[in-house]
Amino acid sequence: MYLCPGVLCQKSAVKHPPPVLPQIPPCDFKPQPYQGMSKDRLLDIRKNNCNPMTMKVTYYKKPVFINQGYMQWLWDVDGRRYLDLFAGVATVSVGHCNPRVTETAEKQLRRLWHTTAIYVYPQMQEYAEKLACLLPDPLKVVYFTNSGSEANDLAVLMARLYTGNFDVITLRGSYHGGSPQATGLTSNADYKYPIPSSMGCHNTMCPDVFRGLWGGSHCRDSPVQTIRECSCSPGHCQANDMYIRELKEMFATTVPNRIAAFFAEPIQGVGGAVQFPKNYLKDTYQLVREKGGICIADEVQTGFGRTGSHFWGFQGHNVLPDMVTMAKGIANGFPMGAVVTTAEIARSFGKGVHFNTFGGNPLACAVASSVLDVKDKMQENSTEVGTYMMTELAKLRDKYEIIGDVRGKGLQIGVEMVKDKVKAANIKIHEMKAFIYNKN
Repeated sequence: MYLCPGVLCQKSAVKHPPPVLPQIPPCDFKPQPYQGMSKDRLLDIRKNNCNPMTMKVTYYKKPVFINQGYMQWLWDVDGRRYLDLFAGVATVSVGHCNPRVTETAEKQLRRLWHTTAIYVYPQMQEYAEKLACLLPDPLKVVYFTNSGSEANDLAVLMARLYTGNFDVITLRGSYHGGSPQATGLTSNADYKYPIPSSMGCHNTMCPDVFRGLWGGSHCRDSPVQTIRECSCSPGHCQANDMYIRELKEMFATTVPNRIAAFFAEPIQGVGGAVQFPKNYLKDTYQLVREKGGICIADEVQTGFGRTGSHFWGFQGHNVLPDMVTMAKGIANGFPMGAVVTTAEIARSFGKGVHFNTFGGNPLACAVASSVLDVKDKMQENSTEVGTYMMTELAKLRDKYEIIGDVRGKGLQIGVEMVKDKVKAANIKIHEMKAFIYNKN
């Protein structure tokens, strides 16, 4: 659920009867009884011995104390069962403690926990080949990291080395990680600190067809379209033309004539499951390459079949990036990430020495390889279950004033809560066009 920063929800004047809630489906798995510290003691340690940021991100007034997980279920320390729709921040891609993945991890733990890539061990090579086979040519060269932030850091470095250019463009509202370099790519004030972050990063207007200046009911690739009015035709998106116009203005005023890269998630994740007009990435990639830059798809949240229709989110936009970064679902929650690029771009990395102690270690690669082995029906499941969920959520949007938009693909779904539904959904596109024309 996404609530726009600074927006307060108001109660509807319409009175609705209390809903009849369905019973949670049965489950044969029996969790182990919790026998550890009391909840008060756990919370006391969290407040006094963990960094204060740990409490800042503990959103609940009454925190959930998790004890055990199995596939789609979680149990708290009191034995209460939950259906997990969050998946550890869109990370647990094949279920908590998936039996096949767990068995693989246990076998590898008994053989070899860790060694580094300065030696040759089969797990890394076997997984690199398996992963590369899932990407189109010429994206066949893999470098393993520990996280998505680290992968995006590395992608920026490689882009600058390869192109000889410095400036990088991302979309407003984007999130590409929390490391010093990645916070430059990230365009969200909540994740910024009052210190210098990555220089040379610039943010252009996000082509959000619900909250942005242009867009509406014909613009995005989703089972559910926005209720916002739109003058676009099914074959041509005027909103896309206007957002591309804004990007061109940025090229003309903000960055040098030659740039290093353009970063974008196929669907913005932390930014609110934002979907772009259908041809936006295709047109943007062309403009970026004309400026000497490479195109980077951040698949940390959209990859590994989550969008349902394709294994990689960029495939749904009919584009071929020059580099793909990934993490989260790659190893079902085990700390791992990767950058996949072309052999030509990868060669530029040899201008210096880069060494990652943990990236691609035997245990991580064994777990990630097992995740791919059990994903045989996960993509189809994302399509079927996700489409059903969005269709049902759209019915709630039509019924309740507080729900402004339902969007997404597969099991990457956003529900946006609004204060004024009518105002949010009825920005007139011709008025916004006039605004831009008058500005110029």
